[in-house]
Amino acid sequence: MTSRPVTSPNPTTIDDQSNTLKHRLVLSNDDGVHADGLATLHKILAPQANCLIVAPSGPQSGVGHAVTTKRPMALEELSLGRFGLDGTPADCARVALGGRATFARKILGDGATGSQAAGANAVESKSAREMAAGETGDAREIWLVAGINHGANLGMDVYISGTAAAAREATILGFPAIAISQYVGKHRKPDWEATALRAAQALDILFMRRPRPGTFWNVNLPHPADESTEHDIVFCPLDPSPHAFQYENRGGELHWISDFHNRPRLDGHDIATCMGGQIAISELPIQPFLENFA
Repeated sequence: MTSRPVTSPNPTTIDDQSNTLKHRLVLSNDDGVHADGLATLHKILAPQANCLIVAPSGPQSGVGHAVTTKRPMALEELSLGRFGLDGTPADCARVALGGRATFARKILGDGATGSQAAGANAVESKSAREMAAGETGDAREIWLVAGINHGANLGMDVYISGTAAAAREATILGFPAIAISQYVGKHRKPDWEATALRAAQALDILFMRRPRPGTFWNVNLPHPADESTEHDIVFCPLDPSPHAFQYENRGGELHWISDFHNRPRLDGHDIATCMGGQIAISELPIQPFLENFA
């Protein structure tokens, strides 16, 4: 299909009668709509879900939770159900899921349900409590999955990551969300076929375990030297350790110097887990848990 700007409020729907029981998913990222990681994510999920892609038109890595409010954004339909947005990852989540997922429901079909809880302070429904306890959700409910990021989003990186921001924005809007990233070893490139196998293991579990209202799942896949794909899955806390870094002055310009792969870490947290060869999954809140202030 020739790419075209979206000028009509009624773009083509990808829903049909044969897909009425499939999951409804919005896919996004921060590496851009043409990234290999996003294509890998779609390849994994398309057989089991109706997928709408709304991703930045170009790379937006490291923009954090920035949003665009001072200029219009171009939204281009590149192919059926695949859109590039001239904005940030958080913008993509807002376009797809804002207004109780008006745009996503138009594309995925009106049978797709909107948010069940409007953020962390919402009244929790019975179904939300059941799903938080580990039960599967309504297949018509819309999830957002962001990734697969080229490079890890571990520890405090989640505050810089556009991939995490897309999932966080979906959570703010009241939708279950997952951010997923592939750690890439030093001087190496990802094997996306191996990444697909690792990611599928984690996603199969998480779609049966809806995050608690006001939280989202952050997944980091290991990158073993032998490209093996069978790994233990570990639910673990986010590592609060700061990067070890310095700025080197080169002719009046400051250059960031750090070793990402040998960064400080705490045992039992996500950095040590992922870099130790396991799949690290952390549940991240959009606000501090209220019990911390009791």
